[in-house]
Amino acid sequence: MILKEGSSAPEFKLTDRTGKVYSLSSFAGKTTVLYFYPKDDTPGCTIEAKEFSAMLGKFEKLGVVVIGISGGDDGAKEKFCEKHDLKVLLLSDTSFVVSKKYGAFGEKKFMGKTYNGILRKTFIIDSVSKIVKIYDDVKAEGHASEVYDFCNNFLK
Repeated sequence: MILKEGSSAPEFKLTDRTGKVYSLSSFAGKTTVLYFYPKDDTPGCTIEAKEFSAMLGKFEKLGVVVIGISGGDDGAKEKFCEKHDLKVLLLSDTSFVVSKKYGAFGEKKFMGKTYNGILRKTFIIDSVSKIVKIYDDVKAEGHASEVYDFCNNFLK
């Protein structure tokens, strides 16, 4: 199934850096930003996570939850968060099941090599779990502001 704007967002259960389990339904009644990023503590992913962390208070004032998902395990999330003082909720999708459900896993090219991995993609999900916006081919720098602006307008 290919997700598009208006589709129901797939449910998931993933752990954070402490091993606590979260699901999409944990945030029922709230607008949720679900952003997929390739790997903990890499340059683009660090920029994106730091920008979302820096803007977290603004998102919270709107009543918006921000969640980052990548393939690294809980230990990798812990190190990433500690190293960069990240406040955003990061979840581990080590088997890529959730990334695949959201169409955020696929073929990538880097330095002449082709491989499969998590794609940088963001979903904005409304309070009743409908996808209201999909960002494909995300550029890390400035993305948090772009998403905030959309949420701010959407929730007016």
